[in-house]
Amino acid sequence: MAMAAPGNLLSGLSDALGCSLLPAECSVCGSPLEKLTSAPICEACWVEIPGPRECCCACCGEDLFQPLEASVGVGALCRVCRMAPPGFARAVSYGVYDGSMRAVIHALKFGRMESLVGRLGGMLAETIARLAGNVPDGMVLVPVPLHRKRRAERGFNQAEKLAAEALRVLKQNHPAWRLELSSRVLIRERITESQAGLTPRQRRQNLRGAFFVADAGMVQGRHVVLVDDIYTTGATARACSKVLLKAGAASVRVATLARAQRRFPVFIEKRQRYMQVAGSSEMPLEVSEEVFVH
Repeated sequence: MAMAAPGNLLSGLSDALGCSLLPAECSVCGSPLEKLTSAPICEACWVEIPGPRECCCACCGEDLFQPLEASVGVGALCRVCRMAPPGFARAVSYGVYDGSMRAVIHALKFGRMESLVGRLGGMLAETIARLAGNVPDGMVLVPVPLHRKRRAERGFNQAEKLAAEALRVLKQNHPAWRLELSSRVLIRERITESQAGLTPRQRRQNLRGAFFVADAGMVQGRHVVLVDDIYTTGATARACSKVLLKAGAASVRVATLARAQRRFPVFIEKRQRYMQVAGSSEMPLEVSEEVFVH
């Protein structure tokens, strides 16, 4: 029977002793942590972070709610991207904004747990790597900016922290890639109302004229990867892409940790039940009928 290495044994004993003397709980699920860590999230919660959906819009990543074998086509687009194509070429995310992913991002932003940036930045690096094959001439990472007042209140810009860590990981894993971080090229010149709770139209109006490019020379002729923590309706990505392209960027792509879905399926178990859907009148639903709630 193989014996554990002395270093590993001592490390395990140290973690056990430390957790006994200084008990700590996972910030997501409340379970006791098994080892000392600067990022108080248990391994089970990290593992439970939902991955990307199987069949998504080829442009924005919205779930099309179709099985992979369905004949939706490789380049299938959601209704929003068909009706109003965004300025950016493609948006990708590590996973869905739900469950553990939502809780971890909230811990970073509102709990100010900057220690989470290391692991989350690695996830973002994996996401950005999915774009690299389509950007042969190198990439400049541009984090979505916070207004200076909001940045002072929070103490940091989570998009900037995540982008910096992702860049470090990418340079380590892909030394041949030409990558650059430009955290000051995109500026939010006016403070905006929180996007939470706003309709898509209100979000667009809220962000109108909010961003400008401080130094067009930094993006002119360059392939830009816009970085943020969450892609919700795409209003922020569209607004930022518009000013970056106007400043001369060759293309804009979007990489985020999480993608919030605009709709989700609801399965009805009983033979005939009634449900209020998106403000419409009540409607009868047959068994296993799938309803998309926007």
